[in-house]
Amino acid sequence: MQNTERELSAPKDNEIYTTERHEASISVDEYLEGFVDIPAFRAACEACPNYNRIWSCPPYDFDVEAYWRKYRTLQLIAVKIIFREDVRNKTYTSDELQELLNHVLPAEKGKLSEELLEKEKLHPGSISLSAGSCARCAAGCSKPSGKPCRFPETMRHSIESLGGNVGLTISKLMHLNLEWMEDGKLPHHFVLVCGLLTP
Repeated sequence: MQNTERELSAPKDNEIYTTERHEASISVDEYLEGFVDIPAFRAACEACPNYNRIWSCPPYDFDVEAYWRKYRTLQLIAVKIIFREDVRNKTYTSDELQELLNHVLPAEKGKLSEELLEKEKLHPGSISLSAGSCARCAAGCSKPSGKPCRFPETMRHSIESLGGNVGLTISKLMHLNLEWMEDGKLPHHFVLVCGLLTP
């Protein structure tokens, strides 16, 4: 296992958040042993509205453990999105919170996705794992209509959807913790977690 690295973004004028970047590397065998519980996370996925409605999410037509075992190393990237104090201290309606999150999260997820697709080109045979479920199709995923994925070349599965425990991953390997919104308030931070599986 390789130690985590940290990189802090410089704040910009009128920016409502800054980011910290953390990285770690672990063998797939070690990750499967300590951080993956496929049945437990499959059950959690079944309670999600994306279950069986998005191609990046379960149920899958492949063996998930075999998918992991095609690779030797998991390179992890976590981006900690830290909200400005005055932004955190406000109370928001549910619509205001959703608007704010729609401004922040897709932008950061998009940057990570583009970076990981570039990393795939540098590491032949690798595959990236996205930060959360796919949101490529603004009109909605084609899966409910029984049609194939529109973007199979860039659609990627998340660590959670393959049974990985993201909370445990970042706490043990990066010394971070997940936080949640409560009563119209933003948390101190969100964490987006993605990775690159290499042969």
